[in-house]
Amino acid sequence: MAQFLSTKIFDGFSCVFRQHAAEDTHCKFLHGYGVSFKLWFEGDLDERNWVWDFGGMKRAKGKIDGMNPKEWFDYMFDHAMLIAEDDPYIKAFQQMGEAKVAQVRILPAVGAEKFAEFIYNKVNPFIVEETKGRIRVAKVEFNEHNKNSAIYIPTPFSLN
Repeated sequence: MAQFLSTKIFDGFSCVFRQHAAEDTHCKFLHGYGVSFKLWFEGDLDERNWVWDFGGMKRAKGKIDGMNPKEWFDYMFDHAMLIAEDDPYIKAFQQMGEAKVAQVRILPAVGAEKFAEFIYNKVNPFIVEETKGRIRVAKVEFNEHNKNSAIYIPTPFSLN
């Protein structure tokens, strides 16, 4: 793969979640964060000498879960309640969504590390398809309040 990297920060999101398995900490309770994430794009330069067009998410032709990327980021992380699919109170949270008192999003798992992995798994296939395999997402960093972060780096690297 090429030796070029570029980065893009996506910020301004507010969401709430809990770590239901964290029985011995206050993280077992619902709590909210201002979150952001940074994506590293790796690949060959295009005809403009860019790895990734920083405004490319707005102009993208491809979709993530049927939405353009900006809509998907907003849907998933802006004023949303992120709930792990194995949370023992999932039905109660789903009822809050049905009652329209929360925008509930069910994910495979929650926490900064798992959010970074989740974003990678959703965005990388989109990027690979959008660029016809010219670039990929090399890693994703998920930040909580700019104080805590977790980074997901796929191993082994793959264009899929």
